[in-house]
Amino acid sequence: MGIRKRNKANILKDKKRKLAIAKLRNCPISPRKMRSVADLLRGKEVGKALNILKFNPRHASKFLEKLLLSAISNWQSKNEDQSIESTKIIVNEIKVDGGRILKRLRPAPQGRAHRIRKRSNHVTVVLESNNEIK
Repeated sequence: MGIRKRNKANILKDKKRKLAIAKLRNCPISPRKMRSVADLLRGKEVGKALNILKFNPRHASKFLEKLLLSAISNWQSKNEDQSIESTKIIVNEIKVDGGRILKRLRPAPQGRAHRIRKRSNHVTVVLESNNEIK
């Protein structure tokens, strides 16, 4: 392997080490409602994000709080030599995508039926540690 490839591989390895990912699949809340809470977290530090979720009255905040704690745990397992207090961890990316849709029928007037779509979503959280606070 050449020197450039080795250097590039080391850079990618360091970059991956700084990232921690957690995913939540098939959460039974519509993506639109989940996105309204997720937008509050994007770019925030982890401590502030947890406080936002703790005091947010929306039902989606409970699911996101659990997911964020899982992402923090994933970061800790990747970086055992660093402590959370001395490192600045940021919610780098948070994506909310549509999940599967449960289709149901509801009776309507005059023998008709209306379709009800119960939506779910997939959430992906990416944490990044920027630099150490001194």
